[in-house]
Amino acid sequence: MKWRRTFGVVLFMGLFCHAPKAAESTSADVGESIYRRGVLASGAPLQGTRQVGSPGLAGADAACVNCHRRSGLGSREGTLTIPPITGEYLFRARGTAAQEPMLHGYGNTLVHRDPYTNATLARAIREGLDSGGRPLNSLMPRFALDDASMGDLIGYLKTLGTRPMRGATATVLHFATVVTPDADPAKRQGMLDVLKAYFIEKNSVPFAPPTQRRGGGKIPYGTSLSLAQRHWQLHLWELTGPAAGWREQLEQDFAREPVMALLSGVGGAMWGPVHDFCESAQLPCLFPNVEVPTVAEGDFYSLYFSKGVMLEAGLIARQVSASLKGKAGGTVLQIYRAGDSGEAATKALTEALQGKGIEVRSKMLPANRPGTGLGQALHGAGSTDALVLWLRPSDLAQLGETPAALPAVFLSGLMGGLEQAPLPASWRAHARMTYPVDLPDRRVVRLDYPLGWFSFRHIPVVALQTQADTYLACGILTETLGHAGDVTDPNYLVELMQESLDHRILTGYYPRLTLATGQTLASKGGYLVRFADPSGPKLVADGDWTVP
Repeated sequence: MKWRRTFGVVLFMGLFCHAPKAAESTSADVGESIYRRGVLASGAPLQGTRQVGSPGLAGADAACVNCHRRSGLGSREGTLTIPPITGEYLFRARGTAAQEPMLHGYGNTLVHRDPYTNATLARAIREGLDSGGRPLNSLMPRFALDDASMGDLIGYLKTLGTRPMRGATATVLHFATVVTPDADPAKRQGMLDVLKAYFIEKNSVPFAPPTQRRGGGKIPYGTSLSLAQRHWQLHLWELTGPAAGWREQLEQDFAREPVMALLSGVGGAMWGPVHDFCESAQLPCLFPNVEVPTVAEGDFYSLYFSKGVMLEAGLIARQVSASLKGKAGGTVLQIYRAGDSGEAATKALTEALQGKGIEVRSKMLPANRPGTGLGQALHGAGSTDALVLWLRPSDLAQLGETPAALPAVFLSGLMGGLEQAPLPASWRAHARMTYPVDLPDRRVVRLDYPLGWFSFRHIPVVALQTQADTYLACGILTETLGHAGDVTDPNYLVELMQESLDHRILTGYYPRLTLATGQTLASKGGYLVRFADPSGPKLVADGDWTVP
């Protein structure tokens, strides 16, 4: 069935990260730079001091985003309250308005105080006194900002939280999922089956609003993500053609169908244009099913379950480096097929090993021709210290008998099919497979629930990890929105996931998921495993879970 395309520590704890947007910075750019990066208009680092005798803070360490986060809505850490500093909260009385917006985790911990003015806010930043002249917590740094910089910073704080939430109306929450042209057809269908069933179920559950009251009045259900009954609408953005044209297609889709986030999605060897679009559009992209995620310092909006084949390259690099330690030289041969995920993994492993003085040779096989060129590529493998196979099951099945002399062999579990990899028996004694998920016997209980959910809804299991990850992404989104209160800020949505993900018990294929502030990879390690038998899927791990 084809779908239609719609379907602080008191006040501030550490003040004030992206570079100015243009060569000629506006005051808003300067304010953002101070807030996020701790960089003044002159390029000098922001300087902060706390109590006498405490070390000072400078630059990025002094940036307020460290404590108040990108949204400006603060956070809670144990008994420590880092309150919101958006204009909506600063320039109104605290703790007196019955209809004051709700924030997850604060309860009644926010201090009652008078509204700030520009002058009293500047005093708070410079001298550590709140709007009523009371001292702020000693952990709140004091900043000797000049008047121009202070004006830029206060102006930026007034803009925080003012952007209307795209894709959220009084009755509907809009989401989209993206499919790239090179996505595996089975993964595409499996993901869409799960998303479709999840959205149908989500919209069919009877709504029973809680009986809480706040400030003597009823909670405004119509404005709260967690309390309002809203229809969930899914849009399918299916990309076509070369990757160079995807950005324009995404921009057109987003203009025609504004959404509050991208959910799941599936790609092949290329996901970069989708990632870059989400960062530019400030659109959360929540746990797409991809083997080659884009990971760049400072990126914020795209969250991934793992680093994919790049994580596998890290696991192999660590093992090869350890095995060749103390040995002069050392050579590694990598084999991959053009245009597949192994191309990026080959580059990553090459960079990692060459930095340690290990010679790396790579042989590229022609694209989309399983089995072709394998024999020739393996010629001379016996003269190397390690052979790395970035190959799909169709290639692994045609490896044939092992060469007479064979070095240590590594293969990609993600590309090869994990425990179902059709590796010939003669290769199994030599091969170690990267395994960036939990071992089969350890994850079985965590997978019982999604498998039962699929069965009850008659969803065929055609790509189990993709379908389990898609179901997991939907569950994480549901739980996060349940904590979002009245706030529909996309930054806050990402921050809530970073804050609460590690409390989740049902994590599917992964032993643990956690996102610290600023992190985008929820699962960070894996195993090296070997097959226990000449045939069959039983695995034995060589060591513990490892974070390379």
